[in-house]
Amino acid sequence: MEVFLPIAQVFVNPIEILLLSAIVGVLSGLFGVGGGFLMTPFLIFLGIPPAYAVANEANNILATSVSGSTTHYLKNTLDYKMGSMIVIGGVVGTSLGIYTFTYFKGIGKIDTVISLAYMYILAIIGTLMLVESLGEIDKAKRNVVVKKKLHVHYWIHGLPLRMRFPKSKLYESIFTPIIIGLLVGFIAAIMGIGGAFILVPAMIYIIKMPTKLVPGTSLFVTIFVSVVVTFLHSFNYGSIDLFLVLMLVVGSIIGVQVGQKLGERIDSSGLRALLAILLLIVGIAIAYDTFFADQIINGNTKATSSDLNFFSQFIIEFSQEMPFFYGLFTIMFAIILGVGAAFIRRFISNFRKKLLVKS
Repeated sequence: MEVFLPIAQVFVNPIEILLLSAIVGVLSGLFGVGGGFLMTPFLIFLGIPPAYAVANEANNILATSVSGSTTHYLKNTLDYKMGSMIVIGGVVGTSLGIYTFTYFKGIGKIDTVISLAYMYILAIIGTLMLVESLGEIDKAKRNVVVKKKLHVHYWIHGLPLRMRFPKSKLYESIFTPIIIGLLVGFIAAIMGIGGAFILVPAMIYIIKMPTKLVPGTSLFVTIFVSVVVTFLHSFNYGSIDLFLVLMLVVGSIIGVQVGQKLGERIDSSGLRALLAILLLIVGIAIAYDTFFADQIINGNTKATSSDLNFFSQFIIEFSQEMPFFYGLFTIMFAIILGVGAAFIRRFISNFRKKLLVKS
């Protein structure tokens, strides 16, 4: 069974999309990292052009970030002041990223740039994760306890204009979170990812935020970065496909919940090494498709007007005739899905607690 994506103009198997997004969601929930750097390559492998894969995964990340951030808001585990500083840098970085995206799209090289970016990023992250996880496994076997330094200072800590962040109990230069946000925003615009794999370590090791505030604040930042990325991609290129976004969001949200539950019960040290190997394999696969099998990426059959149903035709006309409002609609669509998922999850959790109390 295949469905036609009216914006991306390709046929896809919805079951494959749902399963892959659910699997990536499980990995995200299990390891606490965003799944964009895996899901976007998977979409490319399924035949979706890279420019469309980037834009739609950004919209998916918006929905899942809203869902997760709503949960942290209800738990009061967010540092809004620190998050706002990172968002300022993120918006600037996103704008620069979209400008870069537009330049390479204009010269017809954007697909190659996206593929190369993923190839190098996945190779670097996969190698670092593999080395770290293997080191942890080795230390655990030898019962080695490594004493870490309480304070490690980098050049970024010497920047001026310090500000107090009461929630995190920090006294930090405003340029520190802004610079980090700028880097995250730039990468998000080019690659369609939330940037959590950069943002989370940076908040822990550079900004020195309390660990309990990091996930919620990271999701809070990702919401705003994803909103800007989604709107600019939709407005400038009309590349957001609501059919694809719906499938991605449903699979991702279900997968994240399963991954979080698994993460509470199992030791992820060994699994982290397997994830690192998976990242390296995906990076190699992207390299192969980029240099040796470009014709496969765009090998899906194009549809004719007779293949379009009423909704597909409506989406195409809406995106072409009113790009500004279509961009706003895609944002609201993702936000509503994310908030709805968060409250459904909270309702189920409270219901289970009541059943346990009664029993």
